[in-house]
Amino acid sequence: MRSTNSAKSSTIRTAPDAATLERMLYYLKLTREAESRIEQVLYRQGKIVGGVYIGRGQEAIGVGSALRLIEGDVVLPSHRDFSSFLIRGFSLAEVFANWMGRFDSPTRGKDNTLHIGDMKLGVIPIISPLGGTCPVACGVAMVLKWRKQGNVALVHLGEGTTSVGQVHEAMNMAGVMKLPVIFICNNNGYAFSTPVEKQFAIKNLSARGPAYGMPGKSLDGNDVLAVYRTVGKAVSRARQGRGPSFLECKTFRMTGHSAHDPAEYVPARVLQAWAKKDPIQKLETYLLSRRIMSTQQIGDLDRLIQKEIDAAIADAEARPLPTGESALQGVYCAEEQDSGVGRKKQEARSKK
Repeated sequence: MRSTNSAKSSTIRTAPDAATLERMLYYLKLTREAESRIEQVLYRQGKIVGGVYIGRGQEAIGVGSALRLIEGDVVLPSHRDFSSFLIRGFSLAEVFANWMGRFDSPTRGKDNTLHIGDMKLGVIPIISPLGGTCPVACGVAMVLKWRKQGNVALVHLGEGTTSVGQVHEAMNMAGVMKLPVIFICNNNGYAFSTPVEKQFAIKNLSARGPAYGMPGKSLDGNDVLAVYRTVGKAVSRARQGRGPSFLECKTFRMTGHSAHDPAEYVPARVLQAWAKKDPIQKLETYLLSRRIMSTQQIGDLDRLIQKEIDAAIADAEARPLPTGESALQGVYCAEEQDSGVGRKKQEARSKK
């Protein structure tokens, strides 16, 4: 299997066919193992420096939603939606090269996280001040609406981010203008170290949807089939010109906020309870019970993924690190500003 843009994915079919179910399991497992290598191996080896944020336990949200997109759609992922980048077309080698700060990577070694994007693939980079992505998603959705081609924008955010003013401004704008944007809230139980019961006085954050004139729905974020089905309905609605939706995917962050966070504030009993709801195990059980895949096929898939990740890491490590001069490249829009001619022009103007 290869990471491909899901241009041919149906946005009408509610139940996924066998091929789509196998793709779901592939991307769930690929995401889990790739992030494990990043956090547990490369970061510990010092080959990745800085903050490392992963979405262990939350993989079903990115997979189930991104598989609903077609060519021309746009996704604005969060830092825990690794699968969105792969499904939309970024290669594993590109992602690993970026994490390891290589020059031949999406950010040319200027960033070593998932702050990557490519408009040809329909991916908008993450904005670090969380919540800032939502107004951008509205801008994207405005363009898509004007083009009248039935495309949509998906924007991911955490439950803690829903308290940021920009999110409410964006949701209000989307509701008033009936923009084709779906707000996907990854409610993973903790905003860094603050549990949901200390963040909100309501049971379901989906109640915020109707407040801004859009449907709100809470669902099991560990069930990739539920995510696929619910996002499919919201996407279909948006394509018909009926406006935005707010989806609260309830899941749990089975790791610390980042790789250097031991998450000692999370009770062991809570982690144990959520471990029994693992999205990968849940889909495997479904596929085995319906004889869509066998134990042998799942084992073969695991071995394939290991080989793909090994090859991608080797590819990334073989790429050169950036040179000092490259720090000045790509900083300004005008190409001449990065050239000797541009600098001479600037010096001449400054002498006048």
